[in-house]
Amino acid sequence: MNHYQYRNYGTCSQAVEFDIDENNNLHNVLFYGGCNGNLQGISRLVEGMNCQEVIARLDGISCNGGPTSCPDQLAQALKDALKRK
Repeated sequence: MNHYQYRNYGTCSQAVEFDIDENNNLHNVLFYGGCNGNLQGISRLVEGMNCQEVIARLDGISCNGGPTSCPDQLAQALKDALKRK
Protein backbone atom coordinates (compact mmCIF):
# COMPACT_ATOMS: atom_id res chain seq x y z
CA MET A 1 0.00 0.00 0.00
CA ASN A 2 1.31 3.46 -0.91
CA HIS A 3 0.74 6.48 1.34
CA TYR A 4 0.11 9.96 -0.13
CA GLN A 5 -0.24 13.48 1.22
CA TYR A 6 -1.76 16.34 -0.74
CA ARG A 7 -1.98 20.03 0.13
CA ASN A 8 -5.48 21.31 -0.62
CA TYR A 9 -6.04 24.64 -2.36
CA GLY A 10 -9.10 26.88 -2.11
CA THR A 11 -10.83 24.94 0.67
CA CYS A 12 -11.23 25.08 4.44
CA SER A 13 -9.30 21.84 4.82
CA GLN A 14 -5.56 22.32 4.47
CA ALA A 15 -4.55 18.81 3.41
CA VAL A 16 -5.65 15.23 2.84
CA GLU A 17 -3.77 11.96 3.39
CA PHE A 18 -4.71 8.54 2.08
CA ASP A 19 -3.43 5.13 1.05
CA ILE A 20 -3.85 3.41 -2.31
CA ASP A 21 -3.51 -0.37 -2.49
CA GLU A 22 -2.15 -2.52 -5.32
CA ASN A 23 -5.61 -2.62 -6.97
CA ASN A 24 -5.93 1.19 -6.92
CA ASN A 25 -8.48 1.11 -4.10
CA LEU A 26 -8.59 3.98 -1.63
CA HIS A 27 -8.07 3.57 2.13
CA ASN A 28 -7.54 5.59 5.31
CA VAL A 29 -8.62 9.00 3.99
CA LEU A 30 -7.90 11.73 6.54
CA PHE A 31 -8.60 15.42 5.99
CA TYR A 32 -6.91 18.13 8.04
CA GLY A 33 -9.18 21.05 8.85
CA GLY A 34 -12.51 21.72 7.20
CA CYS A 35 -15.98 20.56 8.26
CA ASN A 36 -15.10 17.61 10.45
CA GLY A 37 -18.41 15.74 10.28
CA ASN A 38 -18.83 16.10 6.52
CA LEU A 39 -15.24 15.09 5.82
CA GLN A 40 -15.48 12.07 8.10
CA GLY A 41 -18.58 11.08 6.14
CA ILE A 42 -16.80 11.42 2.81
CA SER A 43 -13.84 9.45 4.16
CA ARG A 44 -16.06 6.58 5.25
CA LEU A 45 -18.09 6.56 2.04
CA VAL A 46 -15.03 6.27 -0.20
CA GLU A 47 -13.22 3.66 1.94
CA GLY A 48 -12.27 0.70 -0.26
CA MET A 49 -13.57 2.30 -3.48
CA ASN A 50 -11.55 2.25 -6.67
CA CYS A 51 -9.77 5.58 -7.15
CA GLN A 52 -11.17 6.09 -10.66
CA GLU A 53 -14.71 5.70 -9.31
CA VAL A 54 -14.02 8.24 -6.54
CA ILE A 55 -12.60 10.67 -9.12
CA ALA A 56 -15.64 10.20 -11.37
CA ARG A 57 -18.02 10.96 -8.50
CA LEU A 58 -16.18 13.86 -6.83
CA ASP A 59 -14.31 15.72 -9.59
CA GLY A 60 -15.73 19.17 -10.25
CA ILE A 61 -17.87 19.57 -7.11
CA SER A 62 -17.85 23.20 -5.98
CA CYS A 63 -18.47 24.73 -2.56
CA ASN A 64 -20.39 27.98 -2.05
CA GLY A 65 -19.95 28.92 -5.71
CA GLY A 66 -16.16 28.57 -5.56
CA PRO A 67 -14.04 26.74 -8.10
CA THR A 68 -13.40 23.71 -5.87
CA SER A 69 -14.44 21.87 -2.69
CA CYS A 70 -13.00 19.33 -0.29
CA PRO A 71 -14.44 16.43 -2.33
CA ASP A 72 -13.02 17.97 -5.52
CA GLN A 73 -9.64 18.36 -3.83
CA LEU A 74 -9.69 14.66 -2.95
CA ALA A 75 -10.35 13.90 -6.63
CA GLN A 76 -7.42 16.15 -7.62
CA ALA A 77 -5.20 14.47 -5.02
CA LEU A 78 -6.09 11.04 -6.40
CA LYS A 79 -5.34 12.11 -9.97
CA ASP A 80 -1.96 13.37 -8.81
CA ALA A 81 -1.23 10.21 -6.82
CA LEU A 82 -2.15 7.91 -9.70
CA LYS A 83 0.23 9.79 -12.00
CA ARG A 84 3.04 9.28 -9.47
CA LYS A 85 2.22 5.63 -8.73
